[in-house]
Amino acid sequence: MRLRIPLIIAFICGFGMIAQFFIPHPQSQKIYTTALDWVQIIYIFMLVFGVRSLCISHIRKIKKQKEGWAYSVITLLALAVTTGIGVRGGVGEGAPISKIFTYMQMPMQATMFSLLAFFITSAAFRAFKARTLEATLLLVIAVIVMFGRIPVGERLFPKLPGIVEWLLMYPNMAAQRGILIGIGLGAIGTALKIILGIEKGYLGGGG
Repeated sequence: MRLRIPLIIAFICGFGMIAQFFIPHPQSQKIYTTALDWVQIIYIFMLVFGVRSLCISHIRKIKKQKEGWAYSVITLLALAVTTGIGVRGGVGEGAPISKIFTYMQMPMQATMFSLLAFFITSAAFRAFKARTLEATLLLVIAVIVMFGRIPVGERLFPKLPGIVEWLLMYPNMAAQRGILIGIGLGAIGTALKIILGIEKGYLGGGG
């Protein structure tokens, strides 16, 4: 029974969302809007569970003094201080929590993304080794695109930016659309497996 009830709820909700998409009726749209409101409510409860899980995980790490436990202390302190400031000062424009986001969160995110550039460069160096015909083609196109995106390339070869735009608009876009179609078909297949009760992984591995 503990397994059957969640499967029934998933089937009803999934089939209902599919059906309302093809029924252009005001009542159907109202049901859809109400369902989205319920999703927001459920999200709030899941956020509470997520914070609880985060705290438990870091507290255990601190108690056992595992490697990097000092970072867990910083994480919990930052969580408590930020939450307190947000509750006390509000979340409107000019509030202290907004300044924390602007002057602390955003610079840290920018730093992380700048560090990712070095990992991308390292991965590109390994991927662009001309060992096969495909790798050679990828290397040549990558060099053309990168060279066409800088002012020096445009000055030396005035037609190069046009070639780069063509590469991005047609071969690159065709490949992207193929990937997106594959992702869409995979998402549809996974959704149908969940709705029909074939996929039960979201229930905690229940068989």
